[in-house]
Amino acid sequence: MTQLDYSLPPPPFGHEMLKYFAFDPNYVNLNHGSYGSLPLPVLAACNELTMRVESNPDLFVRIHQTALITECRELIAKFLHTKTNEVVLVRNTSHGINTIMRSFDWNAGDVIVTCNTTYDAMSALARFLGDGPAHPAISQLVIQWPTSHADIIARYQAHLRAIPRHSGQKIVAIIDSVTSVPGALMPWQALVKLCKDEGVYSVIDGAHSIGQEPDINLGDADPDFWVSNCHKWLFAKRGCAVMFVAERNQGIVRSSFPTSKVYISPPARSYPGESFVEQYNWNGTIDFVPPLSIKPALEFRQWLGGEAKISKYCRDMALQGGAHLAALLGTRVMDQSGEFTLNMANVQIPLPPTIQPSAAIGDAFNQKMLLPTSRKTRVSAGVYYHNAAWWVRCSAQIWTQLEDFEVLASVLKEVCLEITHEFQA
Repeated sequence: MTQLDYSLPPPPFGHEMLKYFAFDPNYVNLNHGSYGSLPLPVLAACNELTMRVESNPDLFVRIHQTALITECRELIAKFLHTKTNEVVLVRNTSHGINTIMRSFDWNAGDVIVTCNTTYDAMSALARFLGDGPAHPAISQLVIQWPTSHADIIARYQAHLRAIPRHSGQKIVAIIDSVTSVPGALMPWQALVKLCKDEGVYSVIDGAHSIGQEPDINLGDADPDFWVSNCHKWLFAKRGCAVMFVAERNQGIVRSSFPTSKVYISPPARSYPGESFVEQYNWNGTIDFVPPLSIKPALEFRQWLGGEAKISKYCRDMALQGGAHLAALLGTRVMDQSGEFTLNMANVQIPLPPTIQPSAAIGDAFNQKMLLPTSRKTRVSAGVYYHNAAWWVRCSAQIWTQLEDFEVLASVLKEVCLEITHEFQA
């Protein structure tokens, strides 16, 4: 597909949108949240950018790339209602949060706050830092569904207040704005406020936020740090993420990773955040196309009708599809009230809870759903174990229709029977 004529109106959401994506016609994608899905018009723009880079790499890198990156930063800062000098572009959310968390000068007695629902790579990062010479402690809050935003807020406050304090101590909380599994909207703005009240740094893992939450206002929420993937729900090319560091904290994140040649040692700095943005304009040779794809991704979304229209369709489809899938499976949705639901539905599947989670179970689901031997259709959705039950996380997108959940139901019934037979003790 060549560049899209944005003077033409878009088709209605649903299966008519599939022509704007490169999916195999035998593939039903209900797992967009994991890796994103690149629209063909954005891919066409990326291909043009690639040709521009390759036509004269020296000209592009030495003369043009900084201005283009700055333009994308300005666009995304406006999108997030924050200052341009507080946002930079990094490879992915894990890259950004690693940069932030490894920038703290950890001391004995410091604490990293996580949850059992913290993304597994970020939980591993906390363990890695705890294994370091300063050994900051990890304090984990356990969240189990069914629950409510009000209950999470109350329990989070109690958890923070129960942490023993001492002079000079740092407490840093890693908070998911939207948890990965279950796929659930967290009351992250309220948790940021609690952190402020309790003297705790807030590091927001917003991997699923941008493009899924309809109106993110970092100026109002005012977290200490916030990172989100642009290649998931925003339709940019993978991998690309935006990293927000409040001006007051830019002295903490002293170096990009890798360290840039424009790094300034603290004694020579005019102010704590000097060179913060410049370090991310150039910290080694990368493929510059993914971060620059933010602009065509935003243009494509505007052509579709904007954030409110996209969010409404996807959330409505997640709610309707989740209920429809639960009815077909004879099970239940996790979020009965809908307060945790954005574009992802979580539905219990008919797999005995006596089958315990393991890498082998995950591999079996992936193999049977994505590389079937007895059917043509391939389906993707995230299967996981939570609170003594097995669930599937379904991502609704602008191409999704209820029929897709019917296909998933048929496949899950088949696969759950096979896995029960193979793994039941």
